[in-house]
Amino acid sequence: MLRHLPNLITGLRILLALPLCWLILHGRYDGALLVAAIAGASDALDGFLAKHYGWQSWIGGMLDPIADKLLLTTAFVSLLAVGELPVWLVGLIVARDLIIVAGASAYHWLIGRFDAAPSRLSKLTTTLQIVFVLVELLHLSRWLSVPDGLRAVLAVATALVTLASGLHYVVVWGARARRAKHGG
Repeated sequence: MLRHLPNLITGLRILLALPLCWLILHGRYDGALLVAAIAGASDALDGFLAKHYGWQSWIGGMLDPIADKLLLTTAFVSLLAVGELPVWLVGLIVARDLIIVAGASAYHWLIGRFDAAPSRLSKLTTTLQIVFVLVELLHLSRWLSVPDGLRAVLAVATALVTLASGLHYVVVWGARARRAKHGG
């Protein structure tokens, strides 16, 4: 029974997207920061439990990135909607995720089942996006004044790593698809 605990935690993390969105849209940044921090901690916890106790599963490998993408997309789009983030940054982040999901779907339907094993660059991208959202919410909550220069550097770093990760996925999975399709 305990071996399903990481998947349960991931499922609960998915459910946090709705309150996160509502809190941001209603300017309740203290609550949004708390929900985002809980989501980040639960991501670390379910990953630790799965790896440490060998409770990894194919469904967990699929649900975890879905939870990450749902929460981060919700946070970025909500922060855009309240005028706190630039369209170009949110557009880049959403476009990368749509390309990854479309590519994964195409691979599944045209080639076959795949394992969602994130690259180091993808893990760095997710981590940086989480840090960026937490810093923005921390700034908006007024718990800590975050200098605009630091926020700008984080925005550019997030954009560059997101772009690099998206290109990396296209190149790597495109090559895998060609090899699988041509038997090599």
